[in-house]
Amino acid sequence: MKKDNLKDQYRVNEKIRVREVRLVGDNVEQGVYPLAEAQKIAREQGLDLVEISPNADPPVCRVTDYQKFIYQQKKRQKEQKAKSVKIVVKEIRFGPQTDDHDYNFKLKHAKSFLEDGAKVKAYVFFKGRSILFKEQGEVLLLRFADDLEDYAKVEQMPALEGKKMIIMLAPKKMPVAKPVTLEKVKEVKPAKEPEKDLKENE
Repeated sequence: MKKDNLKDQYRVNEKIRVREVRLVGDNVEQGVYPLAEAQKIAREQGLDLVEISPNADPPVCRVTDYQKFIYQQKKRQKEQKAKSVKIVVKEIRFGPQTDDHDYNFKLKHAKSFLEDGAKVKAYVFFKGRSILFKEQGEVLLLRFADDLEDYAKVEQMPALEGKKMIIMLAPKKMPVAKPVTLEKVKEVKPAKEPEKDLKENE
């Protein structure tokens, strides 16, 4: 349900076209009323008749202030959106012949990403004739998943997509809020040369 068409989601007053309705709301005697009588009750209170459950038999209508009702619906949507968990996917790129130092560096990053609740999309990128080493790339990704067994579950086994062989990993545990420390900041830099292949896509 989008905010743009929220008003179109509910029929109100004269737009309601049924024979009778079940009336609810403050300061009204709940029950089934002919539509005209329900509309009259709403008008006498200076309020609107809003159809809130069109599929019920008979449809349920609330006597309420329509503008206030729409405002509350938007507020509820906003709160639900704020509560929903945003899934972050981090990418880690390997070459078909990645050395141990590079591998361990990226393994360390993957553990950190997974502990923070992010998914990890690891892939081996094949340039030109290196596609001949696709089996080697698959072995590398399976080793990667095995080394992360305590942190992640495999969502997608290694699969070749164009020039990339991709594996998807999801965290096993929900993230726990942790304060950022100087030690943590220092950890994100490699001990030796900068790693060009590591990507972090928010």
